[in-house]
Amino acid sequence: MDISFGTHARTQAGPTPLRCSRAWDDAAAGIADARDAVATLLARVRPAPPRRAVQDARLVVSELVTNVAKHAPGPCTLSLELLPEAGALRITVSDTSTDTPLRRPPDPRRVGGHGLHLVAMVSRALEVTWLPHGKRVTATVPLTAGQE
Repeated sequence: MDISFGTHARTQAGPTPLRCSRAWDDAAAGIADARDAVATLLARVRPAPPRRAVQDARLVVSELVTNVAKHAPGPCTLSLELLPEAGALRITVSDTSTDTPLRRPPDPRRVGGHGLHLVAMVSRALEVTWLPHGKRVTATVPLTAGQE
C-alpha cells in the first residue's frame, strides 16, 4: 500500500500539517504497517521529534490497531495528523465494532490487556467517538521533550 500524504490549507502563514491515512480489510495485516506509517510521517518532521516521542507514537498506533485486530476483526482505518502548533501527533483508528473499549486496571501478573492503559499513559488525550457502524478511537501523542 502507498502512504498517502496530504496537506490542509491554512489561513495566514501557519504551518501546513502532515497527514497520512491507511485502510485495511483486516486489521491484523496492518499492525506493522501502521507502525511504519508513523515512522515515515515523523521522519518528515523538522526539527525531528525526540526518539522517545517517536517510540511512544509507534506504541500507541500499534496498540490501537492490535485492539481492532483482537476485538473488532474486519475493516480498519488509520489517520495520522501532525498538529504543529500543539507539538503532537493525532492518531485515529476506526473500526466496525460497537463494543466499548475497556481499560482494565493494571495487573503485573496478567499477560496482555494492558494496551489501553499504555495508550492513556503516553497520550495527552484519548477519546472514543461512536459512528453509525462502529467507533473511532483518537489519541493525541506529544512530540516534544518533557510533555506528558
